[in-house]
Amino acid sequence: MTQFERPEQQGLYNPKNEHDACGVGFVANIHGTKSHTIVAQGLQILTNLTHRGATGYDPKLGDGAGILIQMPDGLIRDEAKKLSVDLPLSGQYACGLIFFPTIKFASHSM
Repeated sequence: MTQFERPEQQGLYNPKNEHDACGVGFVANIHGTKSHTIVAQGLQILTNLTHRGATGYDPKLGDGAGILIQMPDGLIRDEAKKLSVDLPLSGQYACGLIFFPTIKFASHSM
């Protein structure tokens, strides 16, 4: 098999599912040092990948592309303190983001 040949179908692998992939970037600090520079570089990668055209049905909504970062424990802890919420040790809790629609739907106004 040469570098550009795909393997034959075997097990769960099916070469029919192969396709070109564009739009992947990776930035990391090999020493595990947290830095805003890494976040800025990740955002620059997203900016550089706008050519991928994966904006879905509405270009204003985006395609769900984003960056994955470590949880900013200090920031979350500061905000939780303002709300009188005691958090367990770092790594012992989780957080999430929920994006609600910004428009009102007819069904909600009844």
